[in-house]
Amino acid sequence: MSDKNYRWNIMIDLIKKLPKAELHLHIEGSLEPELMFRLAKKNQVEIPYKSIEDVRNAYNFTNLQTFLDIYYAGANVLITKEDFYDLTWEYILKCVEDNVIHTEIFFDPQTHTERGVPFEAVITGIKEALADAKEKYGITSCIIMCFLRHLSQEEAFDTLEEALKFKNDIIGVGLDSSELGNPPSKFKEVFKKAKEEGFKLVAHAGEEADFSYIYEALDLLNINRIDHGVQSIKSPELMQRLKIEQMPLTVCPNSNIELKVFENYKEHNIKELLDYGLNISVNSDDPAYFKGYINQNFINLHENLPITEDDIITLVKNSFRSAFIDDELKEAYLAKVDLALQ
Repeated sequence: MSDKNYRWNIMIDLIKKLPKAELHLHIEGSLEPELMFRLAKKNQVEIPYKSIEDVRNAYNFTNLQTFLDIYYAGANVLITKEDFYDLTWEYILKCVEDNVIHTEIFFDPQTHTERGVPFEAVITGIKEALADAKEKYGITSCIIMCFLRHLSQEEAFDTLEEALKFKNDIIGVGLDSSELGNPPSKFKEVFKKAKEEGFKLVAHAGEEADFSYIYEALDLLNINRIDHGVQSIKSPELMQRLKIEQMPLTVCPNSNIELKVFENYKEHNIKELLDYGLNISVNSDDPAYFKGYINQNFINLHENLPITEDDIITLVKNSFRSAFIDDELKEAYLAKVDLALQ
């Protein structure tokens, strides 16, 4: 075996054996074509694809909007509590495969309630699958509800009101969907209300839109974590602030490539952000659509960028440090990482 192949195998083994947390995962984005077809048949929902291969062929995105069009079409097959359970459980099996021991799952209630699917069916299906994941595999989890930013703040307020009935099940609120033209400032008041209600706050910012959206998310929404944030590199002042505050950035490499935020992996700036000292973690975003779950994201980084073993360990430890769990559990999970390295 050549030295290059030996080094490659060492890195792949490291990626696979390290326990991880995933902090940026849209559960609707883990809907694999096979499950989409099964649920479409069960629920008698028409989908614009004749085969699983047709679905995969449709996953050639040019930007965030072309992805979202397909994403929302796929979500139409999700109707019952059992559908959301099955969707979440399939993701949990991927967690087991990739050694994800803590996950913080986003869900988009507005995608479903506007189709007449009850909020309760969505949250209950997800919650029950996560409870079974804890019992069977020891995987801990949190649920984060996201507002769709292409809709109005008034509609977000309505969704927040519904969420209050399930406050014990939802740790935080987020902001996702079409970024361009829908700045964080549009949702300032609903985030203020969510904070008053005790929710943790996160927001997608600085993925396709410029770094001003990151400033808005920090200063107007008072968020605890930035989802994506890769455009921060274009502002030295913002980079310095993010470093000082150690504000978590949940970066999703495969997603950034598939949505053409970067043309290819070699152009991705995650190594620069990490080397600067930012608090970066690796996540899979919408893995069924973006060609891979969390380990594949790490492998792709390793294959295309000068990522070191220490970088991998730092990225993994950052995922636990940035999680919405108490300090005792963080320390226990960081100890698990160190144990895996022995």
